[in-house]
Amino acid sequence: MIKNKKTLVLGATTKPERYAFKAVNMLVEKGHSVLALGQNAGEVAGVKIQTKAIPLKNIDTVTLYLNPTRQRDYYNYIVEAKPKRVIFNPGTENPEFYQLLKLNDIKVEVACTLVLLATNQY
Repeated sequence: MIKNKKTLVLGATTKPERYAFKAVNMLVEKGHSVLALGQNAGEVAGVKIQTKAIPLKNIDTVTLYLNPTRQRDYYNYIVEAKPKRVIFNPGTENPEFYQLLKLNDIKVEVACTLVLLATNQY
């Protein structure tokens, strides 16, 4: 499997109990380059959390930790970044967005990033 899949964690947070926090840590631990976008600035595992959409280049994966309503603000941002895939973690499932991604040839994966990483399926 290819190492270092450049990943955007959307919904990143500095709260250790949140899955988005755990995902950033685990991605870094496994050697992936990570970009983090969240509501509040901060830092997790040496990754700065941006609060405004940053230009994205060569993104392999976007992993979502935002509920479907909050995802709407990012539809165009994600489609324009042309990632290879978008992972919808538990609680982020969004059929409306799946359609848009598929129309743009972006793979939709309904899975848990932490499980994929832990089982070397990322």
